Amino acid sequence: MTGTRFFKYKLILEYDGSGYRGWQIQENARSVQGTLLGAAAELFGPEVEIQGAGRTDAGVHALGQVAHLTARKALSPPRIKTALNDLLPGGLNILQVEEAPRAWHARHDAVGRSYLYIVSRRRSAFGKRYVWWVKDPLDAERMKEACGLFPGFHDFASFADRRLDRNVSTQVRIDAATIEERGELILFRVTGSHFLWKMVRRMVGVLVETGRGNLTTAEVASLLVSRSDFPARLTAPPSGLYLAQVLYRGDAVAPLTLPPPLMLAGEGE
Repeated sequence: MTGTRFFKYKLILEYDGSGYRGWQIQENARSVQGTLLGAAAELFGPEVEIQGAGRTDAGVHALGQVAHLTARKALSPPRIKTALNDLLPGGLNILQVEEAPRAWHARHDAVGRSYLYIVSRRRSAFGKRYVWWVKDPLDAERMKEACGLFPGFHDFASFADRRLDRNVSTQVRIDAATIEERGELILFRVTGSHFLWKMVRRMVGVLVETGRGNLTTAEVASLLVSRSDFPARLTAPPSGLYLAQVLYRGDAVAPLTLPPPLMLAGEGE
């Protein structure tokens, strides 16, 4: 937004991505950004902009997406939070609003992102839209061993879909990657500088194939050295993926928490 007088706010939000075609505004499709922008226009008037920290694909959820809102009118953060939540549908919720510096940008100022992927070992009546149910037995220890290969600076060309970002480098720094068992759930948490399109879902697919006993740790290691199309055939569904946190300078990675539907269903107990 150009001009001398505008006000900027940082929003932290959560959403159920099941009913959306992703974060980014698209023609003739329901998007998170478009839905949020519509509510903001009702509150602030037509001169309002929303920019997110990152795009999530169709069916992908968020526990801690970050966006900035730019408007010509100043309102208090508590009023913005209450008013927007009154205007938004139930599957999209503003968690926090605060004033932001004029030069601050939700995406450009981010220094890292953290994703959570949830695999369920059993069929669930409550959490079907929020997990990937894998029917085959999974060896979590094998998955943990393979997961230990990801931290560091690697070429993730084997895990990326280059159709939209052909000119983007596939070199990515992974700061942490863990596998945790919680009841019937297997939780994969990964934090890094940035992530390529479909990269996390293909990492999960490779880990699950390792847990099934169909891939060795050495074979997973080879995918970080030489390019292969094999992970593309293992891409995990979007239902189990969450943008957990967007990190800015000075932020610490938050403790891992389950999304509310799985907490209510007792999946993690």
